[in-house]
Amino acid sequence: MSGSKLKVIVTRKLPEAVETRMSELFDVELNTSDKPMTIEELSDAAGRCDALVPTLTDKIDGRVLARAGDRLRLIAQFGVGVDNIDVRSASLRGITVTNTPGVLTEDTADMTLALLLAVPRRIIDGVDAMRRGEFEGWSPTWMLGRRIYGKRLGIVGMGRIGRAVARRAKAFGLQIHYHNRKPAPAAVEEELGATYWESLDQMLARMDIVSVNAPHTPASFHLISARRLKLMKPSAYIVNTSRGEVVDEAALIRALETGELAGAGLDVYENEPAVNPRLLKLPNVVLLPHMSSATEEGRIDMGEKVIINIKTFADGHRPPDRVLPAML
Repeated sequence: MSGSKLKVIVTRKLPEAVETRMSELFDVELNTSDKPMTIEELSDAAGRCDALVPTLTDKIDGRVLARAGDRLRLIAQFGVGVDNIDVRSASLRGITVTNTPGVLTEDTADMTLALLLAVPRRIIDGVDAMRRGEFEGWSPTWMLGRRIYGKRLGIVGMGRIGRAVARRAKAFGLQIHYHNRKPAPAAVEEELGATYWESLDQMLARMDIVSVNAPHTPASFHLISARRLKLMKPSAYIVNTSRGEVVDEAALIRALETGELAGAGLDVYENEPAVNPRLLKLPNVVLLPHMSSATEEGRIDMGEKVIINIKTFADGHRPPDRVLPAML
């Protein structure tokens, strides 16, 4: 397969540098309007290209793949997570799926720590008070938040991002605890001073702050369930920068409304782009518009990985970031 003749369709607008390089290498159809494609448009695009470049907002399920025909050979995801793609169906149809791992780790960890600080220390409350003109000078009892130094941080999912969060949190004096499918290497635990909990239930019950960094898979859907939220201390905070589906959002809202949890910092939501109106009304949450990975450098790095995956595939070799069903 010749890279110069490879037909590539990109579903969303990408950084200009990435689109320019793609146009140099392939026969590219770009989405200059950046309007998300409908299922019908995705199906049509998949049937007209050799390689499709979707993002997490594009649902590439069995219906889209079935209607795509036989031309599509590669789905080069612009993103790390592939929960929007039916990887098993793609594999059965002989379609290779790739993603862009590793490039968003530091950016996401930065934002996780920002939320971890913003919620207990009431940073947004302070900004809002200043804008309303309520600051009348220092007071010993005004805008009191909660100290994070010395508190227990429980990380759910100790992959690349979880470890990056742990490194930052350790520097702020937090005690690092984590739950994962298996323990991290001893050297990592020693570096981070991290304590492994085999039981997620037991860890949640003892943490002051919980950071959700687990990917969304069928096994992790509502991993932080209503039952598990009830295990957490009323003084605890939860931060989620992974996927909204990992947390039972309705149960989280109830816990925040009733004081069963002290607060939450969220960058992701269960029904994106819709955000539950009850969340918007809560004074003890900080809400962001899924921006934890939104840096210029990160987006360009993602695009470069997509290009490498497509070019490698076009040259007849196995792409470096291939995703297999067994990996999910």
